[in-house]
Amino acid sequence: MESHTEENKSLNFIEEIIEKDLQEGRYSSILTRFPPEPNGYLHMGHASSICLNFGVAKKFGGKTNLRFDDTNPVTEDTEYVESIQEDVKWLGFEWENVFYASDYFDQLYDYAVQLIRQGDAYVCDLSAEEIAAQKGTPTEAGTESPYRNRSVEENLQLFADMKAGKFQEGEKTLRAKIDMASTNMLMRDPLLYRIKYAHHHRTGDKWCIYPMYDFAHGQSDSIERITHSICTLEFVPHRELYDWCIARLGIYPSKQYEFARLNVNYTVMSKRKLLQLVNEQHVTGWDDPRMPTISGMRRRGYTAAAIREFCDRAGITKREKVVDISLLEFCVREELNKTALRRMVVFDPVKVVITNMDENEILLDIENNPEDENGGTRQVAFTRELYIEREDFMENPPKKYFRMAIGQHVRLKGAYIVTCHDVVKDADGNITEIHCTYIPESRSGQDTSGLKVQGTLHWVSVQHALPVEIREYDRLFKVENPNAEEGDFKDYINENSLHVIPRAMAEPALAEATTANHFQFLRKGYFYPDKESGKGHIIFNKTVGLKDSWAKKG
Repeated sequence: MESHTEENKSLNFIEEIIEKDLQEGRYSSILTRFPPEPNGYLHMGHASSICLNFGVAKKFGGKTNLRFDDTNPVTEDTEYVESIQEDVKWLGFEWENVFYASDYFDQLYDYAVQLIRQGDAYVCDLSAEEIAAQKGTPTEAGTESPYRNRSVEENLQLFADMKAGKFQEGEKTLRAKIDMASTNMLMRDPLLYRIKYAHHHRTGDKWCIYPMYDFAHGQSDSIERITHSICTLEFVPHRELYDWCIARLGIYPSKQYEFARLNVNYTVMSKRKLLQLVNEQHVTGWDDPRMPTISGMRRRGYTAAAIREFCDRAGITKREKVVDISLLEFCVREELNKTALRRMVVFDPVKVVITNMDENEILLDIENNPEDENGGTRQVAFTRELYIEREDFMENPPKKYFRMAIGQHVRLKGAYIVTCHDVVKDADGNITEIHCTYIPESRSGQDTSGLKVQGTLHWVSVQHALPVEIREYDRLFKVENPNAEEGDFKDYINENSLHVIPRAMAEPALAEATTANHFQFLRKGYFYPDKESGKGHIIFNKTVGLKDSWAKKG
């Protein structure tokens, strides 16, 4: 596969727009923003938007604001604010400022008053259902509200009364006065403010009216003097209203641009659906390693560099597409192959006894990562009793079986060639011990035995073995697009998405494992210490397997 370097990449269409704007002197510098609503944890789709907004600003010497779109106090929480900040930092980006839409509530209110004074907004008494019924259809004009032609003075008084808490929720709204016959139905007198009696996580109970997203977004961009407001494609119809508000208010002309959101198969990325998974306990929380959230991917052991590379490879386009999750796994695997420490862990142990070994133990130096020339080595004790994987032994092997069998040579990783000569079974015929001899002249790196073997097995010393719990993860859904299937998307949850091995045997070096390190368990895959792991109970999450399916597709 061709290396993905800066040199062989062309600009995406957003970058082309920014480059042209700078060349033509439209801006001396650019300022973007990442504006999540703090009503859930960020997911892979947000990662793409973060990489785009922060990435293009950095590429062109600009800056990026982090702005929380906190205009709906019912669903928002400080917990989400903190998790979003942590995720952005972990992905490797730095914001210029942290702002909140709520910082601008006074200014937005004044803007609304300005629109009323200009005859561009009015207070409407229709209910949400009545407004919807009067919207018309894409081919038929809507019906004007009977309250559309109230006087400026009456509208100003009613809007002030809304702010003062004199009306019930749903009793009145503030609407823009635009065009009930517009071909863009969003321009048919859209809502600007609604009444909502809810405690806000930052402004408390100061406000009982809150701006709609379409009103808060463009004006917040303008207040901050955002040059390029980058949104996903569902906001294309909203751009006309974005521009209308800015033009009618005569404020800084921020510009909106849209790109296709990142969709990945075998998952869902609707915050509402992810919240359902959490609340109904299909997963253990927002950071469950099966979740497509940034915190879930971090807990599973995905690296920030791998996620950035995935977003880069997935690309920025104008057309919706679904990206294969195996591309993400490929990026993670490529990164971890270079950085992960190699360790040996036996998942399903059976005991091997080296019958001709007299020493208590032989200390071996085994490399930490063959891909890292500065990775160094660690000492591993080779002892008379070892564990190997039960599946690595066969009494009656087929031809071309290169693992352990009676009378067959096999190498133990970093150690010696051994030859099996006998097994011990219990009353039910299950093998309890495998007896072998080792060849002293066959030590790895110093082999003078002249023997050639094709099989190499990982192992752990029984005497020094460290019990660990292994959590192996599969895809959370059994189908490629759970959103497109009939019925409830939760009907397609993979009931086998988590497999726990409560007592695997690990080499003792893993007792010191921290989340600063990623590990490759030889022949098993890549693993990462779980946040619940402690001295008395060490837990590893499987990040990704060794098998690469993406390279075959590439």
